[in-house]
Amino acid sequence: MPYRKVVFSNHEIYHIFNRGINRQPIFFVKRDYVRNLQTLEYYSSPPSNLRFSKFKLLSLEQKANLLSLKANLKNVNILCYCLMPNHFHLLIQQSQDNGITQLMRKYQSSYTKYLNNKYDRDGPILRGRFKAVRIETDEQLIHVSRYIHLNPYTSLEIKNLDELLLYPWSSFKEYMNPRLNSFIQKDLILAFFASNPEKYISFILNQAEYQRKLESIKHLVLE
Repeated sequence: MPYRKVVFSNHEIYHIFNRGINRQPIFFVKRDYVRNLQTLEYYSSPPSNLRFSKFKLLSLEQKANLLSLKANLKNVNILCYCLMPNHFHLLIQQSQDNGITQLMRKYQSSYTKYLNNKYDRDGPILRGRFKAVRIETDEQLIHVSRYIHLNPYTSLEIKNLDELLLYPWSSFKEYMNPRLNSFIQKDLILAFFASNPEKYISFILNQAEYQRKLESIKHLVLE
């Protein structure tokens, strides 16, 4: 396995990306998307000895007790996400040593096992090691967040911006409505827009057509 060029450091932010092998789908029905996000949230806190698949079998009281212990112990802060039929994007800030490495290992492994069990298949579903790009400037941070939130529109998964506002598998809806209960840390990015969601929404939508046409933007976000 090749050595990773990017070194994950505490308090730094990274754009994380991976896709299905041979660009094949990794999400097939609504339940797959839901399970993926639940897995992402669960492993964003320091890992317990309990796998997410076992956690799902606990009683409501047992789940609540475990989650209360994990609530204030974050390995990472997840700033943005977007799940697409054959790939995903994450914008993550590491808060503890090896936080991103631990999260991605457990998150990807857990979801792979879920998908293999559900669809009676074997082997990896993702294309090797996930890609990671360090965010170096504030400008890059907000532009990458826009890239991620516009991805369903840029990739022609949806037809128009009205559908983007309703896309369920992106954190954009949580930025539009900060009152939504969410595991996403929105304050860091919204601070660049005076903590005003409407200003951030305008920032996203005003460049939608430009981003859809401009393939060269990929150099900001992908290796």
